[in-house]
Amino acid sequence: MSDLEAPLSRGSGPIHRLDPRARLLAVLFFSLPVALARSDASALAALGLGLLALTLARPAPGLILRRLLAVNAFTAFLWIFLPLGGQGEALFHLGPLAYTREGARLALLLTLKTNAAFLAVTALVATIAPQDLGRALQALGLPEKFCHLLLMAHRYLFVIQREFRRLLTAAEARGFKPRTNRHTYRTYAWLLGMLLVKSWDRAERVHQAMLCRGFNGKFHSLADFSYGARDAVFLALAGLASAAVAGLSLLGTAA
Repeated sequence: MSDLEAPLSRGSGPIHRLDPRARLLAVLFFSLPVALARSDASALAALGLGLLALTLARPAPGLILRRLLAVNAFTAFLWIFLPLGGQGEALFHLGPLAYTREGARLALLLTLKTNAAFLAVTALVATIAPQDLGRALQALGLPEKFCHLLLMAHRYLFVIQREFRRLLTAAEARGFKPRTNRHTYRTYAWLLGMLLVKSWDRAERVHQAMLCRGFNGKFHSLADFSYGARDAVFLALAGLASAAVAGLSLLGTAA
């Protein structure tokens, strides 16, 4: 199953039984203090909360590991460039460049915050079915056009990806082999141009099909949203956890 098909939304963990609106609000409450965290203690606390939420979501370990590797491939660059480009106590030297302790601490803080936010979003948002996500966003007051763009992009990225693979396979069947030359660049330019034209044509046909089926600008879901006591308790706990992360950050800054 492709990641674009939202495999995490098909689980049966405790997180899946919560109202999608409560999960979205919990992510909002949690993301703000994590983004503003300035101490290692607050970042570690946020990472622990993210792991707890992920445990309650019960995802497939292999899928989460692949996504974690992709996320941390970017944070690896922080460990290379931040310590080398900052001022402070040198841990060691790479030629004329000093690898600083302050830069390494900043890279560690950003790595912890990145993974904490990723785990929380994966546990609370990626577990929402796309059609339910659109309805939940609309229920929370987000602009309808934004919800439409988000869901249509999620749905048709997979279609566009499949169309590009079909065009590339057709080119390879005609003897195309990618190289670093003008012919390769021109071929890829033609492929992207054809993909744009086909995407535009498909978008027009999809829009007409939706109008023929009575689409009036609102997404409907067969899921019955019901905000109950369980959701209220979860949202309150999420707010307290977010406040604790913010408090640890303030204490660490003051210290």
